[in-house]
Amino acid sequence: MRRKRLFTSMVSLVLLMGILAGCTGNGNNGNASKPGEQTPSAGTGDPIKLKMWGGVPPESGPQGVIDAWNKEHPEIQVEYVRFVNDDEGNLKLDTAMMTGQNVDLFVNYTISQAGKRMESGLAADLSTFTDYNIDEKMGADAKSWQIDGKYYGIPTTKSPFFVALNKDALDAAGLKVPTDWTWDELREYAKKLKSGDGYGFIQHTEPFVDPIDSVLSQEGYTKADGNSNLNHPLVKKWLETLNTMMKEDQTTPPLGEQLTSKMPVEQEFLSGKVPMLNIGAWLLRSSNNFTDFPRDFKIAFAPVPRLVDSADDYVTRGGLGDYISINAKSKNQAAAWEFLKWYADGGMAPMAAGGRLPASKDADQKTALDSLLGDKSSTYDLDSLMYVMFENKTPTYVRSLAQEVMDVRAQEYEKYFLGSQSADDTIAAMVTRHNEYLKQNK
Repeated sequence: MRRKRLFTSMVSLVLLMGILAGCTGNGNNGNASKPGEQTPSAGTGDPIKLKMWGGVPPESGPQGVIDAWNKEHPEIQVEYVRFVNDDEGNLKLDTAMMTGQNVDLFVNYTISQAGKRMESGLAADLSTFTDYNIDEKMGADAKSWQIDGKYYGIPTTKSPFFVALNKDALDAAGLKVPTDWTWDELREYAKKLKSGDGYGFIQHTEPFVDPIDSVLSQEGYTKADGNSNLNHPLVKKWLETLNTMMKEDQTTPPLGEQLTSKMPVEQEFLSGKVPMLNIGAWLLRSSNNFTDFPRDFKIAFAPVPRLVDSADDYVTRGGLGDYISINAKSKNQAAAWEFLKWYADGGMAPMAAGGRLPASKDADQKTALDSLLGDKSSTYDLDSLMYVMFENKTPTYVRSLAQEVMDVRAQEYEKYFLGSQSADDTIAAMVTRHNEYLKQNK
């Protein structure tokens, strides 16, 4: 807790420094060139040099993108800088921008990150560029990335979440690949697929709360009276379902074991030890890597289960992702914009090798799909892959809950899963702390 407060204080200090620096300069755009203006490098014979910061390892697609652009555009050369997409890595990126290090483009992985950077004057308002219609290119899901009705980046990827399944294990158990199911049904699958002391289902801790966010993102995190809605009946159902799988069914790892062992969940699935994995499209980055993750089974794909009774009321996490912004303080905004348009409309195709499919209607999806599967297409159940990637029409949400509330919520539900707090006490504590946050941030 103390470490989290320290981290928050560091971020606040860095952001404050940036805001104060902006006040002593020329506003949010500082020394940045206006859209369409030539940058200082133009006309000198030297190429314009851009730096793009992202969280994906260079070898998993970004370097292929950069190499292709640089070969075709000698006048604008791009360098990729990798930061790890965690608290420390995002602080590193923010600090680099605040202190004037070279950052021309950067990837936001959550709307909350993008919003804080916009508020700090770090993300350029893309409405100043008029030659690219983001809504038309990316479709209706793009609007979930608007901030105060504007775009401060382009959401570039389809970001499906799914349950990856060991198809061989399903066949042996006589189970079908689901196209629509509930968490209760997944629980039954996990019991039937469990072998010996092993588990039937596994997931990272990050998507633990997706089931309740799929509900509250639609019904509201607060009620009509302005108080917390974290005591919604389905919050308790989620807590008790997952806890029962951990302790009674023993079909998924107890949270304590997962945290202390730093369990490599992808490896547990790809090694064949656990037959079901809740994850996103980045799994393909590892599942195509037979050198580090050899496997002898076919992978199938199912949508993430729902808590709600009716499929008509269900929304799932996903939609669009990899929201790429231009640094509002960059001196090369016009050149960065040219690169960003090219990237979004298909230049990013090599990223598909890491599970990132282009969202633009003008991107060549066949090229991206070929990159996604490589020479491993025979190791996947292609019908179910196509369904979760392209054909599933379930509406999606992008998690937009404030990070402070996410932290409070996680601290309380961890106590429950670790056995030190009842479900009712956990819900009461979440509501109390959420209400305190709401009062402080009116």
